[in-house]
Amino acid sequence: MEVMDAIRKRRSIRSFEDKDVEEEKLKKILEAGRLAPSASNRQEWRYIVVRNKDMREKLAHAACNQSFVAQAPIVIVCCAETDEHVMRCGQKCYPIDLAISIDHMTLEAVELGLGTCWIGAFYEDEVKRLLNIPERIKVVNLLPLGYPSYEPSFTSRKSLEEITHYEEWEKRTPS
Repeated sequence: MEVMDAIRKRRSIRSFEDKDVEEEKLKKILEAGRLAPSASNRQEWRYIVVRNKDMREKLAHAACNQSFVAQAPIVIVCCAETDEHVMRCGQKCYPIDLAISIDHMTLEAVELGLGTCWIGAFYEDEVKRLLNIPERIKVVNLLPLGYPSYEPSFTSRKSLEEITHYEEWEKRTPS
């Protein structure tokens, strides 16, 4: 699959087939995340792969109140072991680096016929409690992973003209 095909096909999946994800596919997805670039090559990402049904249920209901999360055969809990480094632009590295890594994983999942959904609406303290995650570790995202039970439709996107400026903020067309 071409990268742009994966980008065009990727959707948030909120319903999964009752089918395990093969270990080989999981490893490819984790490897895609591992290979992502990071600020100063910090590689702060850490992943907890949750397959246990009871724990997925607890994450779905107690930590994020989204029942479909438990339906996925795997939930990847995306964490950062970080020194809280701030780039010159004023942004912390770890949320950006994790986003790049997670996006690599979501696109690899599409190529392998799997679906994901970024979950940012969760209670970090509850996820930490359930999974015995040390206080110093940041939980950034929950990523349910599995075979989609449906083919989601395309969601509209703004045009390039609406989102792109050239040379300075007010210029909308190339010079």
